[in-house]
Amino acid sequence: MRAVIQRVSEASVRVDGALVGQIGRGFLVLLGITHADGETEAVWLAKKVAGLRLFEDADGKMNLGLAEVGGAVLAVSQFTLYGDARKGRRPSFVEAARPEQAQPLYERFCAALAGEGIEVAQGIFQAYMQVALVNDGPVTLIVET
Repeated sequence: MRAVIQRVSEASVRVDGALVGQIGRGFLVLLGITHADGETEAVWLAKKVAGLRLFEDADGKMNLGLAEVGGAVLAVSQFTLYGDARKGRRPSFVEAARPEQAQPLYERFCAALAGEGIEVAQGIFQAYMQVALVNDGPVTLIVET
């Protein structure tokens, strides 16, 4: 699994103009899933995201996690994170898991995050989505299992 994690002051996702997920302070997590991923990776990554200390404490150091700041996660499935553009101009997506494998793992990741006590909003799997965010910092990390 590959996650692009952006610290946000707000983020939202729309499908066909309708708001389907929205958070205030927290993380926007763009989640890519590959063939080798399973439940173990989904749970590990959820625990990692829940425990990341990316918010500043009173001394200005990134020392606080989501729970400590009352933050939430907006999780958006994004198969293009496994796009390979090394050859040619059109990316290959053969490393991205097929939807029948990826969707249950995306759902498991979200459930595991919620199980850590984190509020989770979601996009809609396989939908064409418009994602809006205010990247706070900016702070952006890539975490892989």
